[in-house]
Amino acid sequence: MLQRYKIINLLFISILLLAKSSAMADDFDDCLLVKLGTTDDTVTIGELKEQCRAELGQSTRTIDVVIDRIHQDRKHVLQPFTLMAHKPNYLLLGVYNSSGYSSVDHNETYQDSADWDNTEGQFQLSVKFPLLVGLFDDTFDVYSAYTNRSFWQVYNTEQSSPFRETNHEPELWVQFHPNWKLFGFSNAWNSFGVVHQSNGRSAALSRSWNRVYGWFTMERGNFAFSVKPWYRIPEDEEKDNNSDIEDFLGHFELSATYKYGENVISMMSRNNLESSFSKGGLELTWSFPLFDWPFMKGYARYYTGYGESLVDYDQYSNTIGLGMSLTDWL
Repeated sequence: MLQRYKIINLLFISILLLAKSSAMADDFDDCLLVKLGTTDDTVTIGELKEQCRAELGQSTRTIDVVIDRIHQDRKHVLQPFTLMAHKPNYLLLGVYNSSGYSSVDHNETYQDSADWDNTEGQFQLSVKFPLLVGLFDDTFDVYSAYTNRSFWQVYNTEQSSPFRETNHEPELWVQFHPNWKLFGFSNAWNSFGVVHQSNGRSAALSRSWNRVYGWFTMERGNFAFSVKPWYRIPEDEEKDNNSDIEDFLGHFELSATYKYGENVISMMSRNNLESSFSKGGLELTWSFPLFDWPFMKGYARYYTGYGESLVDYDQYSNTIGLGMSLTDWL
């Protein structure tokens, strides 16, 4: 298992190295500005772009993807009856867990009644809506959101295809866009918030925790990465049904996302550095064009480690799934 973590983390580093290629965006903009000031008026903007791409050896222009996402949100934020995407929204038609679902082994309440299949469906619905926007010279916003992630034993007809687990995650945060520059990267988006996460169950299967967090995002062209540290709000020891959850979910996440055309590749690492790669979690996702559908993409997700769901936060999972997505990070 340790070897698997090392391999996946090498992939994480590879995504970080893609940032180097995004530096071409700055060269492209410089080239375009020069040509706009020196070229005859009969030449179109499109022709100037093609000239710069040819000179720089670019097949496509990179853009600041996080800022572009923020601008898209701003277009819709004041429209009535609008719910905007927060985290990725997807439906995985089949998810196979090679390690099996062993949470029933240490839950006497459900040991005899639940026999989970290793293959199931999963989906995530994540929406946000604004509370206050455009504060402090249009640089400061207040948002709330709700994320629902469900694990559905849709193919387990012997058990009447039940939902094995559902995680609920309401949150509230403030965000601002300083656009600070550091080593060629732009600090496009920061937020500070509070989040509650639980599975809505009782007794031995109940899981919940509350956190305050910061979320700091840097970008360069088509590449973005973020650091998300958090602090768990202490609970009464007698009522805490998952007192060791930080041993498996840690105190921060590292994420990286790269957009190439209509493809978005993302990776998340959680609690690997803190646990010396013994109790961490790693996620790799890929959304890709699906036929000519304009509002839906194919979606592939791989997860290995701990904390994939709340009920199984202390159980190792190794899953791979395929389905469709409506929205991704970018």
